[in-house]
Amino acid sequence: MHHMTLAEIARGLADKKFSSEELTQVLLARIAQLDPKLNSFISLTPELALSQAKAADARRANGEGGALLGAPIAHKDLFCTQGIRTSCGSKMLDNFKAPYDATVVAKLAAAGAVTLGKTNMDEFAMGSANESSYYGAVKNPWNLEHVPGGSSGGSAAAVAARLLPAATATDTGGSIRQPAAFTNLTGLKPTYGRVSRWGMIAYASSLDQGGPLARTAEDCAILLQGMAGFDPNDSTSIDEPVPDYSASLNGSLQGLRIGVPKEYFGAGLDPRIADLIHNSIKELEKLGAVIKEISLPNMQHAIPAYYVIAPAEASSNLSRFDGVRFGHRCENPENLIDLYKRSRGEGFGAEVQRRIMVGAYALSAGYYDAYYLKAQKIRRLVKNDFMAAFNEVDIILGPTTPNPAWKLGAKNSDPVAAYLEDVYTITANLAGLPGLSMPAGFVDGLPVGVQLLAPYFQEGRLLNVAHQYQLNTDWHTRTPTGF
Repeated sequence: MHHMTLAEIARGLADKKFSSEELTQVLLARIAQLDPKLNSFISLTPELALSQAKAADARRANGEGGALLGAPIAHKDLFCTQGIRTSCGSKMLDNFKAPYDATVVAKLAAAGAVTLGKTNMDEFAMGSANESSYYGAVKNPWNLEHVPGGSSGGSAAAVAARLLPAATATDTGGSIRQPAAFTNLTGLKPTYGRVSRWGMIAYASSLDQGGPLARTAEDCAILLQGMAGFDPNDSTSIDEPVPDYSASLNGSLQGLRIGVPKEYFGAGLDPRIADLIHNSIKELEKLGAVIKEISLPNMQHAIPAYYVIAPAEASSNLSRFDGVRFGHRCENPENLIDLYKRSRGEGFGAEVQRRIMVGAYALSAGYYDAYYLKAQKIRRLVKNDFMAAFNEVDIILGPTTPNPAWKLGAKNSDPVAAYLEDVYTITANLAGLPGLSMPAGFVDGLPVGVQLLAPYFQEGRLLNVAHQYQLNTDWHTRTPTGF
């Protein structure tokens, strides 16, 4: 049962081959047995899961249907879930139980999805390795000595290890696509505004976007269908009709124009990954796609711009965690200033503190124009590059990451080295574009991903290309040894 995809589960439930309750019990037992190796969950919700599974079975018995009705999933632990701990991977929120459901959680629950628990993550989504979590590092099921990617590493590791078929995740600078690449999954960051951020605890508000992590493009289409849509509670949510993503999966790729930026294949890219990306390009050419070299000249400025904008927004968003209203509070403060200092110093980990300090510096009176304003101008240049490219091509293809997953602790003493691993993913967040990573092969036994980018609201096109690619390759079907 644990090897089934979301699509296979939907068919099995519809054909009454098993019940949602039976499937939920199997997966909960599997999590209890295997997750101690991975540390992919922060909180398990067996009582909620079984009650939701029973309700889903009752709805099916009454004639209801739907691809998500009775399907087990998990939520990244920054989506608020009513009455359940929502920690953001931080000591600061270790005792926080959300008083309401995030829109994504509510929408998926209404569709009948079964919540098995909340997955581990880099603290406040700040990281590329899932090592900054207060609850300990997550291990990559493909090699337990390596990172699973971050910040959605818990969701990625759990899905890759077949603990569940799919999970929600978020992407601020690549935090869906990079862990997908590191764990042999398909991960989709939708267009900014496509999925509601209401109830999703913010890291950088103009960059954050929720999306699905699953083993196949078909499953991502199913989960995105349940997540997407306009939300009046979210001022950045866009009132745009949500297409039937599953209906567009089988479109022909004949004549599809794929752009390959020359900047993607510079000195920083592992040549073995470059070879796998070129193999993917050949596979898509066989399916009728037309390849064209393009240029994204301002890509070189994206990382410094991102690491000014994101920490600046984080310093503002995290100012609310002060030990007064909710979250961690220090013991016996001497006065208000002491309360603030010690509560924040004790509650936030080193990486979060580092980014708060960088952000506060960039926003300070003497440096706002020199850093933050300049970074926003670069952001516009990055977007303009993409707009020009999409006048020539339909999608853009390249590597998801410059290297495969590194060993746990290998980059802890050099945070800039970890930041550079986001070089291919952050541009989509700066421009607000949809991006997808899909499995493309292995280097030294570790998975490698290929990234696809598309114009705004063209998630269906990305899913179509990925699905057709997966019908003709078997990388996505490989399972880590022992899982």
